[in-house]
Amino acid sequence: MATSNEDMQNTKLTFRKFEDGNQDWGGFENKIFKEDSSHKCPTYVHRTPPCQGSCPSGEDIRGWLDIVRGIETPPEGVSMQEYAFRRSTDANPFPSMMGRVCPAPCQDGCNRNNVEDFVGINSVEQYIGDTAFKEGFKFDNSAEMTGKKVAIIGGGPAGMAAAYQLRRKGIASTIFDDHAELGGMMRYGIPGYRTPRDFLDNECQRILDMGHIETRMNTRVGRDVSLEDVEKEFDAVLWALGCWTGRGVPVEGWDETPNCVSAVKFLEQFNKGEMKYTGKRVLCIGGGDTSIDVVSVSRRIGTLADYNENPEAVVNGETSHADHDSSSNIPCEQVTLTALFKKEEMTAAQHEVEDATIEGVNIMNEVMPIALVRDENGRATGMKFADCKWENNAPVPVEGGEEYIVEADIIVAAIGQGGNLEGVEDFNNGRNLMDADNLYRVPGKANHYVCGDIVRPHLLTTAIGQAYIVSETIESDFNNIELKKRPKVDVHHFDINSKLHEAGLDVEAYDVNQHQEDGQRGTDRSTYAIHNYEDRSSQEIITTEDMFLGHFEYTPRIHRETDVPSSDEVLGHFAERQMSLEEEKAVAEANRCMSCGMCFECDNCVIYCPQDAVFRVKKDQSTTGRYVDTDYSKCIGCHICSDVCPTGYIDMALGDG
Repeated sequence: MATSNEDMQNTKLTFRKFEDGNQDWGGFENKIFKEDSSHKCPTYVHRTPPCQGSCPSGEDIRGWLDIVRGIETPPEGVSMQEYAFRRSTDANPFPSMMGRVCPAPCQDGCNRNNVEDFVGINSVEQYIGDTAFKEGFKFDNSAEMTGKKVAIIGGGPAGMAAAYQLRRKGIASTIFDDHAELGGMMRYGIPGYRTPRDFLDNECQRILDMGHIETRMNTRVGRDVSLEDVEKEFDAVLWALGCWTGRGVPVEGWDETPNCVSAVKFLEQFNKGEMKYTGKRVLCIGGGDTSIDVVSVSRRIGTLADYNENPEAVVNGETSHADHDSSSNIPCEQVTLTALFKKEEMTAAQHEVEDATIEGVNIMNEVMPIALVRDENGRATGMKFADCKWENNAPVPVEGGEEYIVEADIIVAAIGQGGNLEGVEDFNNGRNLMDADNLYRVPGKANHYVCGDIVRPHLLTTAIGQAYIVSETIESDFNNIELKKRPKVDVHHFDINSKLHEAGLDVEAYDVNQHQEDGQRGTDRSTYAIHNYEDRSSQEIITTEDMFLGHFEYTPRIHRETDVPSSDEVLGHFAERQMSLEEEKAVAEANRCMSCGMCFECDNCVIYCPQDAVFRVKKDQSTTGRYVDTDYSKCIGCHICSDVCPTGYIDMALGDG
C-alpha cells in the first residue's frame, strides 16, 4: 500500500538491517569467513522484478525504464526514445494504448511501494508510445517469410498482437473481423476519451505496415465465409474472437425484460456512433472497468428533455441516433453503479472509480441485486438490492441489513462476458468460450489455436501475452519442434548475451574437444563465459527482503495531468482524460525505478569493499549487467557488498576457497 503524502512528510524513514536487541544472525554458514579466504564470494545474479512478474503480457518493464532513465544506453545511431520503444514492444505492440488503459498490476507489485509509492509505469509507457507516434517509429519487418499463412479470427488486441508476433517470425496472416475497423474492445468497448482514436489507428496501422498482414473486415467466419474454406486456404487458424456477449444478472425475469441489456452492447453502440443519448435514469451493475465506462459514457451523452423512446432500442441495433444534434442533450437525472464489494476492493482501477465519482456517478457498494421491479408491460422500472458481504466467493445478504429500490429506465449488466460462436458451434465448450491447452492449441482440433478473452475474459494485457505464447506455439508446430515446459517466470527477460553482442563483446565459442587437448579447464581469464554472473530471471522474482532500501531517498511520484470534468461539466465532455508526460518528467519518473534484480551502477559495492576485491569492469568491456566484477583472490567473504547492494543483484555464493 502506498504511503500517504502526509505520512511521508511526518515520518522519518529507516531501513536499518537490525533492530535494537536483535542478536539473531541466523545460519552462521552464510555469514562467517575464515582467515583470508571464503567459499562465499560475490556472484552477480539476475532476477525478475515483481513488476514484470505481474505483467500479463510479460513486458521487460525494468528494461525500458532503465533505457528511459539512461542506465542502459542504446546502440550507436538509435535514440533513447526509439530504443525504449523497441524494448517495450518486444512483448506488447500497443504502448500508447496500454499506458492509458491497462489497470497496471505491475504498479501494485512494484517494490517501490515499500519505500513510499509505486513507480508510474503506465505514465512512462504512455510517453514511449506517444513519442513513437510523433516520431513515426516503425516495426522491423526484415524477417524472411516462410511461406506459411495463418487465418486470425478477430482483429482485437489478441488478434492484432498475434499478427505482429507471427510477422516477426516470417509468418503471414489474414485477419477476419466482423466490424468495420480493427481494434476490437480497444475501439468498440473502451470510449475514445480513454483510447484516443488517432493513437489507436496509428498503433493498428503500424502493425499492418509490416506487410504480409491482410484484413477482411465486415466478414464473419461461419456466416460470410465457411470455416471449411478458411481451413483450405490457410496452414492454421487462430481464434481470437473476443467476448461480445454479456452475462445477465442472476435474478428472475432478466432475459425476458427488454430494457435489461449487456454492457458490451451498450458500449459497442456508443463507440460505433449509433448512440448519442440514453434514458433519464441509468443503472449499471458491475464494479469493473467496463461498468465504469458505461456510467461515465452515460454522464457524457446525457438524455433528452422530451425523452420518449425505449433506450434499449439503440443498444440492440433497432434504431440509431447517428444524425442527432447533441446540443439538445441534458444531464441524466440519475446514473448509478452498484458493486458487491467495498469501493477499495472493486476490480476497476481506483483512479477510474474516483473519476466517475467526480463526474457525478452515484456508486453503491456492498449491495446485491435480488429482484427486478417491473411495470404491467413487463418493462423494468428499477432493481431491488440488499446489503451484502462477500463470503466463500459469493455475496451473502447481511442479516438485518437494508433493502433498496433503485429506479431505472435502462439496466445494464457488466458482470461477465462470453463469446458469440454462432456458425462455429463445434468450438463452444458449453460456456460460450473455447478450450485451450497450456500452449493455446484447441484440444482435438488439428491446426487450430486460440488466445484472448474467448479462452477466459480478462485484461487486454492478458490477451496480448497469450498472443505471444501462441505465436511461438504455431511457429514450433510449423517446424515440427517439440516445445518444452514454459519457464516458471514466463516473461520477456533482459538477455546479457544479446546486450554483449550489441556492444561487440560476444563471448567466444568454447570448443570442448580443442581445450581438452590443450589441458585448459577454467575460464577465469578467458572469454568463453560471463564471469561471476548467474541468470535466474526465469525462476525467481526478487523481493525487498533481498534489497537494501536504505539507498533510496523519498521521491514523490510524478502524476500525469488529467482532465476529469465535474458533474456540472461532464455533459458533452469527450476530451482525453489522461495527458502524456513531457520527456523531462518521464525521465524523472523512470529514475524512481529501483532496477530490482539488476545492477544500476551505483558503485556501492566498489566503494564499501574493504579489500578492494570488487572493481569496475573496464569501460570498453562493460555493458548493462556487467559493470562490476570480483577478484576472488582478494575477497574475504565479509558480505558488505551484498548488504549495500540496493537492487539485490549480489549474492554470496561459491567462491575461491
